[in-house]
Amino acid sequence: MHNRRFPSSEAYRLDLPARRLWLPPVDVLGAIAVHSGQTIADVGAGTGYFSLPLADAVGLQGKVYAVDSQNEMLALLRHKLDDAAILNVELIHAEASNTNLPRCSCDLFFAANVWHEFEDRSAVLKEAARVLKAGGQVAILDWRTDAPPEPGPPLDHRLDSSNAADALRSQGFQNIAVARVGLYSWLVKGEVKR
Repeated sequence: MHNRRFPSSEAYRLDLPARRLWLPPVDVLGAIAVHSGQTIADVGAGTGYFSLPLADAVGLQGKVYAVDSQNEMLALLRHKLDDAAILNVELIHAEASNTNLPRCSCDLFFAANVWHEFEDRSAVLKEAARVLKAGGQVAILDWRTDAPPEPGPPLDHRLDSSNAADALRSQGFQNIAVARVGLYSWLVKGEVKR
């Protein structure tokens, strides 16, 4: 067992203004081609850095499941949702490997900056395949190994994008694509096979 989970005591770091400069949500949403009406699982949602822009992008016809294993993070996100009167986000207290989401319910399984935290990445991808609709996509965003140690996790916690791409292939995902997003991140996408 490793202890790589981002501590809720440092949740304020997730909303620092500088983060919007080195990881603009609009760039990430563009890279994963989010559009109106989709249902998205934002796994490892934290304080909602991506949940809120995802909710706006999918509109009232769409839905975002903000999944996080830490109640403290979900409580912070709940305040943001209430303050902004956002109605299309449902908070889910669960692990990434067992989201409790309905089978074949999502168009996208999105995991941002948590791939390096998962102990059983294979179980997470099996869960992604379970909750994705036919033709649905998984998108994994995480820290580049060649980026500076600050502002992200320690360099020895980071995994190369090839780790995620290989894991997707081994679980039967197709049409794997790898890209750089923002200043310090990689993005790996794959499509579920049905």
